[in-house]
Amino acid sequence: MGEKLFYSLEGPLDAIPAERQMRAANFEYFPELVRDLGGDPRWILEHHGMDPRTIRDPDYFIDCKSLVDVFEYCSAIFDDPLFGLRLGSMQEADVFGSVTALCRAAPSFREALRSFIEYFPIVHSPMTIMELVEGRETAELRWTVGSDLGFNMQASYQGILLDAKLLRSIGGRTFRPSYVNLDIEVRQKDVPDIENAVGCPFHSKAGMNAIGFPIGILEQPVASSNRLLFRLLGGYLDRVKTVSRTTIVERVEDYVRGALPSGNCSIERCAKKFGTSVRTLQARLGECGLKFSDILERQRVELAKTYLEQAELSLDEVAVLLGYSEQSSFGRAFKRWTGVTPQGFRGSPRENFMRPANLV
Repeated sequence: MGEKLFYSLEGPLDAIPAERQMRAANFEYFPELVRDLGGDPRWILEHHGMDPRTIRDPDYFIDCKSLVDVFEYCSAIFDDPLFGLRLGSMQEADVFGSVTALCRAAPSFREALRSFIEYFPIVHSPMTIMELVEGRETAELRWTVGSDLGFNMQASYQGILLDAKLLRSIGGRTFRPSYVNLDIEVRQKDVPDIENAVGCPFHSKAGMNAIGFPIGILEQPVASSNRLLFRLLGGYLDRVKTVSRTTIVERVEDYVRGALPSGNCSIERCAKKFGTSVRTLQARLGECGLKFSDILERQRVELAKTYLEQAELSLDEVAVLLGYSEQSSFGRAFKRWTGVTPQGFRGSPRENFMRPANLV
């Protein structure tokens, strides 16, 4: 069942961030840090037009500029020039999602970095573009960030620390960067704290963002390497990248497919995941001549047929996978779509049901 069912699903199992978005995972421990500093995290988020509930799910998408503005605001009101660094120190590289798991499963440090560079924009945020630059003795992981984010010192601090933690997690306990560069101006008295956090010399106004390390590390095996996981997860992310489902309709379709089994698939949750309002999402779908309910029903029809072809799945299991609390509700809906019951579909040739009966 597993292989056939897995490869029969078209498109990625979940949505991917749009051009100016990132996963809300970057806000992990934000409420705790703000409270420790004597602030109200809910008020701060709402003050910047963000729904506080959004950051509870690391896989929701938020606007990158909103994160930058919130971090800079916190730095100012708490008189903390290293707010982003403090937040990053509370977090782990798992903030980057499945790409971190892929890097840890890689056979070598080089393959881990290649995977990070290739899939970070797909999994976490397309606003950051990275490259590996190799010299005679030193290699650098370099990156640039979208220029329209404005002043983003605190997000840069958080990012540099999380990147260093990722490299340390794949390089082992003995890994130590040679240096860290940031293309921002930093107060000299803050440099010791930054160097203590990243574990190496730090240079500001360096003309580029980079982490340097001895080039020989590139061929070092990763202690947590798992070739099967690396192939499976890498293959999935390759598929996500190749499909490049970035239109609003495709992204909603992907959300629906991923959310149906939870029983909590709704336009409200979809809008929050995309970092937008329900009204805006409805308007964008309307421009395509569709409603959320249209997409929801079409995805249920397609998935229902796929699941029903798997004899190992009971009708109760199919109903749950489609977000129904009762098999009877699924049965009535399926008959409305196709003109037959789920049992009848399983006993008939597939070509008889190429199109749902009552869908526009």
